[in-house]
Amino acid sequence: MGRKPSNRPTSFDIAYLAGVSQPTVSRALRGSKSVSAATRARIEEIARELNYSVDKNASSLRSQRSNTIALLFFEEQTPGDSKINPFFLAMLGSITRQCANRGLDLLISFQKMEDDWHVRYQDSHRADGLILLGYGDYTLYESRLEQLVGQGTQFVRWGSVDEKNIGATVGSDNFGAGKLAGEHLIGLGRKRIAFLGQADEHYPEFADRYHGLCTALAEAGLACDPALQRDAISHEELGQQAMQDILDSGAQFDAVFAASDLIAIGAMRALAAAGRAIPGDVAVMGFDDLPAASMTNPPLTTVMQDLKGAGERLVETLAALIEDKPLPATTLPSRLIARQSTLGAAKVALGAV
Repeated sequence: MGRKPSNRPTSFDIAYLAGVSQPTVSRALRGSKSVSAATRARIEEIARELNYSVDKNASSLRSQRSNTIALLFFEEQTPGDSKINPFFLAMLGSITRQCANRGLDLLISFQKMEDDWHVRYQDSHRADGLILLGYGDYTLYESRLEQLVGQGTQFVRWGSVDEKNIGATVGSDNFGAGKLAGEHLIGLGRKRIAFLGQADEHYPEFADRYHGLCTALAEAGLACDPALQRDAISHEELGQQAMQDILDSGAQFDAVFAASDLIAIGAMRALAAAGRAIPGDVAVMGFDDLPAASMTNPPLTTVMQDLKGAGERLVETLAALIEDKPLPATTLPSRLIARQSTLGAAKVALGAV
């Protein structure tokens, strides 16, 4: 875009006149269903007007694939040296195995959101497509996703699945999982449930979990008290600070649902320092089922996301995009893993959503 038409028509000329990217023109002229019917018709009409014909040799060269995909991890702005959420690192094994099963090479890269990662792989042709894990503030991430779509880069990301998603997204049923967590705590007689996690448009997965909890409370005739919600992102120190803030406020609560295990572990530290017994005084549960969740004291009740299925689905979805095939289902189920932080000495139970 921004290039003036030349004497000999090219796909870039069509892109300029149609107001789209050159990769979009290429896909439209191949009949790809990833381009809307209206856009495809407009591109085909301009091509006819310019007497444009596809250069078979160039088209063949452009369609050659590297059989390589790139996995980009994004740093998050959390305290300390560790900037990568361990939940995303836990997906790595599944993604690697699925790539091997498909005969694909995998490039792994750690990125900062402010860098020009969104153009680097497209320009270098190092990979046929991208898997994106982690993003921090989603509102800052959106513009980069729009640029990926505009330049025709094939990508899939892990996140909150919504009809307004930009590009392909795979994720858990966060609302259903949050509701399941709320029902578990309510079933144990808890009525004043605090939520730790930034529950707004900046962190839509956390927001979905919070809305699920509030729905469970409402269905049980209980209040979802805004005074019991504190912002926190996935880090133990931030979870501890958020929990301490509620303790300092004097608000009454008998349970805590944290948007991640790391936040929950930090909350447990604050509760222990305040002399609150877990689960006698306060039941605590997290989300993700990281290995550390089973090693806390007491072991942490949590929601387990399907890590194996997540890695497989991400690779399957990206392969379908690259090959212009129908996409698999985007939402994966989760399971509630009940441990002593909510049950005390009771028998561990399992639930699913």
